[in-house]
Amino acid sequence: MNDAGVPSAYHEPVLLEEVLESLSLKPGGIYVDGTLGGGGHAGGILGATSPDGVLVGIDRDDDALAESRRALEPFGRRAILVKGNYADLGDILAGLGIDRVDGIVLDLGVSSHQLEAAERGFSFSKPAPLDMRMDREASTTARELVNRADARELQRILRDYGEELMAGRIARAIVERRKAGPIETTDELAGLIASAMPARMRHGRIHPATRSFQALRIAVNDELTNLARGIASGIDRLKEGGRFAVITFHSLEDRMVKDLFRDASRGCTCPPDLPVCACGGKPRLRVIARRPIRPGEAEMERNPRARSAKLRTAERIGGCR
Repeated sequence: MNDAGVPSAYHEPVLLEEVLESLSLKPGGIYVDGTLGGGGHAGGILGATSPDGVLVGIDRDDDALAESRRALEPFGRRAILVKGNYADLGDILAGLGIDRVDGIVLDLGVSSHQLEAAERGFSFSKPAPLDMRMDREASTTARELVNRADARELQRILRDYGEELMAGRIARAIVERRKAGPIETTDELAGLIASAMPARMRHGRIHPATRSFQALRIAVNDELTNLARGIASGIDRLKEGGRFAVITFHSLEDRMVKDLFRDASRGCTCPPDLPVCACGGKPRLRVIARRPIRPGEAEMERNPRARSAKLRTAERIGGCR
């Protein structure tokens, strides 16, 4: 059980208490969990907003929705679960007849269940088909991407999404290996990536394929585009005083959230050398703290996957349409 009393075998929610505090929850409020997972954060929100708070939970993963329905069943109609992409948050809320909400949380990490279910292909710890789709109805798999993209595109993906220093070497090795037939499995790809690395980089703290697998997952699921769209849409749907909390797990996402929150808190988008604002932009967010919140030692010991988590929160300000 997690601290909210919701079973957490599917995925233990990271920074649960910190998220609940950052959202400044209130009874009767309407909140959105855009990355529902196993329902851990959602259950905490529903528990803290009793007796009449409402939670809209969104996820692309059918397994996550099934687990959340079970976990959140005690909350009855207060939990509204939707299969969808949080990037479409505005349309989802409009379809539910909800104009504005009191808070939004996004947990951008891959769930424990997704990592441990070998057939999903997110991890190379066990041999599995190269899949990596969060929505298994989506068309593009990691297998198709790895075997279709040319060396330049693969290098761009590995460099931009995985911050992989050896992106060029790995991309060329993949293209060369494909001449003998398609790359089919996670362990096959992980071994190929490791063999493409300089010897000095094959035995570091993390497996040499870790960054490449991150990059491919981001590309397969179009995660950074969705993040930008989701934050923009979420800001539009927040009530004045509503909070937006985002948990990230790698520097690429964290920088993006930090920059998007910062830009929305500035308002004006004019060039810095323009003497007078010409765009008329007004600040829409107030960043709650300059530095992100990190897990404490006890949480990191209990849940090692929380070690890289960072929580950033901003509050909606100014007039809302």
